[in-house]
Amino acid sequence: MERAAAKPQSGGLDGLPGDLMMWVLIISELLVFGAGLAAFLGVRISDPAGFADARTYLHPTLAGINTVVLITSGFLAARAVDLRHQDRRRPARIALGAAMTLGVVFLVIKAIEYADTAAQGISTETHPFFTFYYLLTGFHAMHVIAGIVILALIAWKDTPRNMEVGTAFWHMVDLVWVLLFPVIYLLA
Repeated sequence: MERAAAKPQSGGLDGLPGDLMMWVLIISELLVFGAGLAAFLGVRISDPAGFADARTYLHPTLAGINTVVLITSGFLAARAVDLRHQDRRRPARIALGAAMTLGVVFLVIKAIEYADTAAQGISTETHPFFTFYYLLTGFHAMHVIAGIVILALIAWKDTPRNMEVGTAFWHMVDLVWVLLFPVIYLLA
């Protein structure tokens, strides 16, 4: 006698796109960034005027442009998944290529910002604000690089599942920046 195939249970982890291990990675990375932001805000309490003054040396306009760049890139990555589910592989790969290109644009803008702060003589030793600034934005930039590599891999091995897993990481990178931007660049 044959057994009926088990139905996925609703409301569990089965509804998550991608792979459970990617979600474990994403949650752990969000916790690391969350701890960094909490530390930043905790230290800021001890010197709000110093943090507000240090922030004036940054470029919120460039960071705002980078926010738009990453959100657009995230949209293109999501579009790639949708296209791949429609078996439109070439347009999906093009969307991933555009998402990766915008990731590179983000890094170029971030490099311009870093070069300017370095030219002003600002380092991690200048003020605790800049220690956190370089640590958090630098760690995020490393995640952007990792995300570009992941997007390149899923463009090559473009199964729908791979696309879901890889773009989930890319969306985490977007989310982290959306949290970093206001806290670092806008909070007075």
